[in-house]
Amino acid sequence: MQIILMEKVVNLGNLGDLVKVKDGYARNFLIPRGLAKRATPAAKAEFEARRVELEKAAAEKLAAAQAVAEKLAGVVVEIARKAGVDGRLFGSVTNADIADALKAQGFEVEKSVVRMPDGPLKTVSETAIDVALHTDVVAQVTVKVVGEQQ
Repeated sequence: MQIILMEKVVNLGNLGDLVKVKDGYARNFLIPRGLAKRATPAAKAEFEARRVELEKAAAEKLAAAQAVAEKLAGVVVEIARKAGVDGRLFGSVTNADIADALKAQGFEVEKSVVRMPDGPLKTVSETAIDVALHTDVVAQVTVKVVGEQQ
């Protein structure tokens, strides 16, 4: 299916690109989220009429994400969990836990933007975690998992 991208999509293209993707990906993911539209002649004409407006909105989103990334850079998040004597946790620290801890510190982030490529944290440690605020903006925060005192 041919689509017009309404925003920059990672590994797919930039705003305004005409891209051919699988039908299910377009129907079930891109179009419902407002990331793309079907590439009909009417949609192409409408996009060209609104191109400046859409580019301005995309630039504002990027600037806002960069401002949040500057504040977020170098932040240390401390999370306490019950742990055994060997430093292994009873459970794990997930991206939702990190997002909640960041919200407690005043940063509004969704759990989906917290990137944990190695999976949940399962040991008492200090780890650098990426927070992808925008497709082009990634901030790094330090997550310090400490063993809870009993």
